[in-house]
Amino acid sequence: MSSPHVLESTARLWLAAGRAAMEVRVLDARGSVPREAGTRMLVAADAVAGTIGGGHLELQAIAGARAMLAARDPGPCDRAIALGPTLGQCCGGALTLRTQALMPETLAQWPQDAPLFRLQLYGAGHVGRAIVKLLEGIHCAVQWIDERDSEFPVEPPAAHIERLCVEPVEAEVATASAGGFYLVLTHSHDLDQRITEAVLQRGDFGYLGLIGSATKRARFLHRFEQRGIPAERLDRMTCPIGVPGIPGKEPEVIAVAVVAQLLQAAAAAAHATGGVTSGRRRDP
Repeated sequence: MSSPHVLESTARLWLAAGRAAMEVRVLDARGSVPREAGTRMLVAADAVAGTIGGGHLELQAIAGARAMLAARDPGPCDRAIALGPTLGQCCGGALTLRTQALMPETLAQWPQDAPLFRLQLYGAGHVGRAIVKLLEGIHCAVQWIDERDSEFPVEPPAAHIERLCVEPVEAEVATASAGGFYLVLTHSHDLDQRITEAVLQRGDFGYLGLIGSATKRARFLHRFEQRGIPAERLDRMTCPIGVPGIPGKEPEVIAVAVVAQLLQAAAAAAHATGGVTSGRRRDP
């Protein structure tokens, strides 16, 4: 499954390569349906990017898109579907699918939503790399920061993830926007402390996660209290990181728990401000 951001990048790559493809979009949706209005999927003769919900609905949509490709029919073709009567699915909703050729003009009409969150991720070790791998498929904006250029993988990450090799790394905290998210998981406890303290001194963070145990948390809190950081601000620091109840210390397991927590924090922040909590795109 591709996020809207990643799907758009794929669409641009396919267009630049001259790859013929169809765009399948959920034009409208009513009742219980797999995906909401505005959801898109790209269909080429030999590949599919994105999803409109899977199952029989998606199989039929792919077959229809490929038939239009073979016939060189650019569309648009609109099809109203009642999921129960038409496809025999248990969902009780109905939707309309629009299938049309992927062209620069259609891509230019895709809505642009703000990222779910903006994250400064400090640390390019095993856990940092595992988290970035998951974030490549999520509509977010990431600055991945480490003072050791050799720790970054050779293969560059997705376009929405920026790698920064700088010293001192904690100076980057001041460049983040208000309400930003921070994950601190470097190779050094001293560096973790300097970065975390810089974030706490700012105080306008949306989420602050520090890797470590409850013992590390207690030790850091004591030091921050001595530096005069208010208790209510310290209470907002998340350490240990990750959704509780997920056992395992493998980097990949930690990454799943942490990314889930980031999504929870983003949804809570959107709800608090009256925004959309799911990160879904809506067409005008």
